[in-house]
Amino acid sequence: MYRIKATKLFKRFRNLKVLKDINFDLTTGDSMAIVGRNGSGKSTLLQVLLSTYTPTKGKVEYFSDEKAMDDSQIRSQIALVSPYLNLYDQLTAEENLKFFSTVSGLNITGKEIEVLFDRVGLGGRGLDYVGGYSSGMKQRLKYAVALLKKPGFLFLDEPTSNLDDQGKEIVFNIIEEFKPLSIVIIATNEKEEYRLVERQLRVD
Repeated sequence: MYRIKATKLFKRFRNLKVLKDINFDLTTGDSMAIVGRNGSGKSTLLQVLLSTYTPTKGKVEYFSDEKAMDDSQIRSQIALVSPYLNLYDQLTAEENLKFFSTVSGLNITGKEIEVLFDRVGLGGRGLDYVGGYSSGMKQRLKYAVALLKKPGFLFLDEPTSNLDDQGKEIVFNIIEEFKPLSIVIIATNEKEEYRLVERQLRVD
């Protein structure tokens, strides 16, 4: 059982107050959408939760079976899909997956790679260079990378960005699959996306 707890989070960039008094407590099986107008701090809150940004005040805590997790344990259980997540254009999709697998301390087999590509709608395209991928194909590949870990915490920033209807359906199915197994947090303004989760946190 995993848990993430945010307590009285504030975030300020110089004179700009982005986040104010954010509180929530989620455990495995919980899902939440961070919603708000453009520029309200949705992505900033995700970055605070991921420790990319340090909160000005407050704290974020991660637990496994009610024991506090250290940074290494947290990283091993977090997966992120975001417009700002970089893939390597000079590598094939398969090489990207193998690279991220190695970075995560995993060892993925050829059969597992095929299954992942089929799952995100990239079957038969694993040997293509990512530089030749469309934006939608790159988004699908990011989901394949995220699913490598079978994460305890799944963070999605603009989860269906650049995807066609078929791609959106794949993402919706992934969210539904992971909701009982992990903590799912999405940042979105799309009603069809935040209706997939149980809770909403408005940041504007």
